[in-house]
Amino acid sequence: MAATRRARRRRLWSSWAAALTLLLAGTGAHTGTGTGTGVAADRARPPADPPRQGMLRNATAGLFLHWGMFTSPKHYDCAAWEKAVTDGGWTPDYWVDEAKKLKASYIVLATFHSRLGYARPWPSKIPGTCATKRDFLGELIKAGEAKGVKTILYMTDDPKWHDEQGVETLDSAAYSAHKGRDIDLTQRPGFGEFSYDNFFEVMDNYPKLSGFWIDNDNEYWEQHKLYEQIREKRPGMTLSNNNEDTAIMDMVSHEQKTGMTPPYDQPSAIWTPMPRLTESCYKVPSTGAWWYDGQDRPVDTGLNVGRYVANSGTSIKSLMDLQAMVDGRFPPQQQKFTNFMKDYLPPIRESLGAVDGGGYLYGGMQPGAWNDGAYGYITVSRAKPATQYVHVTTRPTGGDQVRLRDNGHRVKKVTDLRTGKPLPFAQSDGRLTIRSIKNWDPYDTVFKVETTGGREGVYPTGSVKASEPALTDGDFATYTDNKGGLPVSYTLDLGGRKKATHLGVNQREWSPTHNRSTFGRPEDSARIKDYTVSASDDGTRWRRIRAGVLESARGIRFIDLGDRLTTRYLKLDVATTWAAAGAPNFHRQLKIDEIQVGHGHVSRR
Repeated sequence: MAATRRARRRRLWSSWAAALTLLLAGTGAHTGTGTGTGVAADRARPPADPPRQGMLRNATAGLFLHWGMFTSPKHYDCAAWEKAVTDGGWTPDYWVDEAKKLKASYIVLATFHSRLGYARPWPSKIPGTCATKRDFLGELIKAGEAKGVKTILYMTDDPKWHDEQGVETLDSAAYSAHKGRDIDLTQRPGFGEFSYDNFFEVMDNYPKLSGFWIDNDNEYWEQHKLYEQIREKRPGMTLSNNNEDTAIMDMVSHEQKTGMTPPYDQPSAIWTPMPRLTESCYKVPSTGAWWYDGQDRPVDTGLNVGRYVANSGTSIKSLMDLQAMVDGRFPPQQQKFTNFMKDYLPPIRESLGAVDGGGYLYGGMQPGAWNDGAYGYITVSRAKPATQYVHVTTRPTGGDQVRLRDNGHRVKKVTDLRTGKPLPFAQSDGRLTIRSIKNWDPYDTVFKVETTGGREGVYPTGSVKASEPALTDGDFATYTDNKGGLPVSYTLDLGGRKKATHLGVNQREWSPTHNRSTFGRPEDSARIKDYTVSASDDGTRWRRIRAGVLESARGIRFIDLGDRLTTRYLKLDVATTWAAAGAPNFHRQLKIDEIQVGHGHVSRR
């Protein structure tokens, strides 16, 4: 089954990649320059954001609700489940209000789920699975619209769980009678046709439904151009897909990964590059299934706050799965978490909403590992890009200061965001040191950092030429691609003998930095490992300046060259990358968005 799905994904992606190439050619998009450069298939977004994406792009978080007939206690009769929901006091306002506690802009309702009985929480004229007489979906959409929370409907592609509970949940006979021919809903083509019909029923009946969250793809949908028809029929609807990145989708959702260091750093397992819309969907409870199984499962508050901050700091949406009981309410420990977030988020909201992840294409200081075991993220205000926020999600093991690369941003003022108290700071050697920190938050200590805007000590775009022009064009939509060739060299021409203190390297975020296994194969970082930097005054005779190993990490990476180097040419030789041979998609592959050359550091004490 896994091999079949991989082959199907490859076929689907090939068709979307071809369509994307035509789209980009038609819009005149800048897709890359120089030998071996270009936009690869993972660039799955046209240059202009469609208006429908506005809600998702402005969102920080969403609420994921797996809730259906097999929510504990399981019901095997549709009418009995509906009665239990109504008798329990279900109300859509509860879910909407809980979403607002989490500062979630949308709710994904996963009721038509393969392992929750394929229940449809709306009155349907299409027989085949459970459909309620009460319009739960319509009530949720209406309640959400009244309070500024959008509703997105989950749709599954997979019929294989149809009898998992020992009862048949798919009624092929009823659907066959409805269609006038024999159709087996337990097989992918038949189920694809049934779910296809439901897409159109929902679009016709719910004009305020904001989009579909689609769990993989079904061949019937592909063959019958489902997504193209959705675009034509409902151009304002968004499409999100689970773990697949295809051009027609507005957003790719990355399912929960674990085992990171630190454990909340889920972005390290994500392989979709900015500015693509991405989402990290994860369970808030520490154990158990994605749906309520009858237990009050524990919630690790620190882990979940860390995930929320990590995602915001990398321009990824947090889709938090909370497990509604039959009456719609959350078990006590999950309820305690949402109540906690209701009070925790407002004092630091400006650092998490309407911001972009810092250290990437939006500028900002360097995220990741800092001094003395400290770890954290940078967010950059969209309204005031000169304002950045330093999120310390793991505090240093000792002392009262945090030190991080300033990436050429001159700092004017640092304050504790929660208290408004100014803090002393210093800048030297390319680093910002925030001092005299006394009020460490147990989960996220946030500093508001006001800068002068722009960057200092870095040669401006256009002043440095490169052997691969995409390296220095200032455009993160273009990048170099070594096409699997190692070693590889990149030459930078400063235009004359000039001072060079460091290189700032932004590698494309198209691969994970956290090892994990998918379909039995390891995945690893397609990033620089062993490198050498050389200098030359004439482009012919070279002298080695620096050699080392670049850490496998997201965000801008720095290579310091010292304070005394004056040269015209610099050459970055990459001998190896991090990905192992067991990860063929990433092994020996290298893509670099930008290389910036520094000529000095901000100094302020």
